[in-house]
Amino acid sequence: MAKRRLSHVKASGAPQMVDVSRKPSTDRVAVAAGRIRISEEAMRVVRTGGTAKGNVVETARLAGILAAKRTASLIPLCHPLSLDHIDVTIEECPGGLRIEARIRSRGRTGVEMEALTAVSVAALTVYDMVKAVDRAMVIDDIRLLRKEGGRSGTYLRKES
Repeated sequence: MAKRRLSHVKASGAPQMVDVSRKPSTDRVAVAAGRIRISEEAMRVVRTGGTAKGNVVETARLAGILAAKRTASLIPLCHPLSLDHIDVTIEECPGGLRIEARIRSRGRTGVEMEALTAVSVAALTVYDMVKAVDRAMVIDDIRLLRKEGGRSGTYLRKES
């Protein structure tokens, strides 16, 4: 098997932004998910729709959408992308909330970082809004579930 090198690292070891100018534009899709574990007391606050800061789920959903749009401002070597669709869903699951982001674009580079950023910031927003009730919340299991498009084709996570 040929040795793969990191595309964001020059031979000298210095970081670099990948040159995508010669890559063809293709349809790109990425789906990421994660969760935030929350106490039952804090979940009651989430279920009732609010804190002094407003509706937790809707605020976190909007924060995830905004974060996806701002990924290139947060991650130093990410390309600024035109995103065609962003969908962030937040649903109750055993012990907390499950967050999923689906991003769609047509471009020269993938949207995995945008999906992962959306999930991360949505979870952080929940934490921020509910921390007065539960400072022991845990954000975890943030991962890429699927990506489509580009030279590497489709990736589908095998859940265990």
